[in-house]
Amino acid sequence: MRRLPAEHRGAFRAPFGRLFPSIDEARACIRNGMILSVGDVVTHNLISGGLQPAVAVVDGYTERHVPIPLPRIPGSRTIRVRNPAGYLTDELIAAVRDALASPPTTIEVHGEEDLAVVPLALAAPDGAVLVYGQPGRGVVVTRIDPQQRRRAELLFALFEETEPGHIL
Repeated sequence: MRRLPAEHRGAFRAPFGRLFPSIDEARACIRNGMILSVGDVVTHNLISGGLQPAVAVVDGYTERHVPIPLPRIPGSRTIRVRNPAGYLTDELIAAVRDALASPPTTIEVHGEEDLAVVPLALAAPDGAVLVYGQPGRGVVVTRIDPQQRRRAELLFALFEETEPGHIL
C-alpha cells in the first residue's frame, strides 16, 4: 500500500494531459485507441456519447461527496476493490493490471478512485487513451506513450510505502 504525503498533493493538480471543456470537444482525441476512464461522470458521459471504455474506474461519487449511480461499461465484468483517499492499494493496482489484461472491465472502488490514473498510465499499452474529469474545469485526455509513462513513474515515486494497518 502506498500513501501520498500531503506535501506532494500539489503535483496532482496539474492535468495529466490536455484539458478540454467537455467530452464532446475532446471526442476527436479519444476515438482511436483503447479508452480508459477514471471517474463516474466522465465514464457516464463517454458511454452515453457512444465511446465505450475498455476499463473504467468509478466510486459512486462525483466531486468526492455527491453520490451518483455507478456507471458500468455495457457487457463488462466488475472488480470491486478498497482504496482509501490519498492511497494506492496493492488491491487497486492489481485490479488495474487484471482489467487491462481482460477488458471490458469496470473497477468499482470503495473509497476514492482519483489516483488510479497513475497505475493505469503505468500499465496501459502505448496508444491507449486515458480520460478523467478535472472537477469544475472539464475533462483531461492523454494518449499513453513512453513520455507519459515516465511522467506517471515520477508521480508514483512521490508515494510512500506504508503498512495496510497504518491508514491515517
